Amino acid sequence: MRKFLLFLAGLTAAVLLLANLGPMILLGLSVWLVYLVFKQFIKAETTLAKVGWVVLGLIILSIGISNMYAVIGIVAAALLYYIIKHWNEETDEPVFLNDDSDPFEHFDQQWNDI
Repeated sequence: MRKFLLFLAGLTAAVLLLANLGPMILLGLSVWLVYLVFKQFIKAETTLAKVGWVVLGLIILSIGISNMYAVIGIVAAALLYYIIKHWNEETDEPVFLNDDSDPFEHFDQQWNDI
């Protein structure tokens, strides 16, 4: 039952990951571009260049914010990693048989008494 539930959770996470792959790529690209724009903003010497880099950074930042639902894909990737890591892990809970509930426990002894 545990493996079946892990399989269902893994399948759901894989579908979510694949569905959000495009927005995840755009989010990563926009974060990288904002980083590059910030570096160029720091290097700029004139006020006009700094204003231009800020405007370009805000445009790229708005692209990144519009793809924030890609975080669902990132969470799905983390969940998929967790499921794959714990797939073959055995549970440490021992299984105890309750001897009091077994009606045939003393069957041989009772049979010999008869």
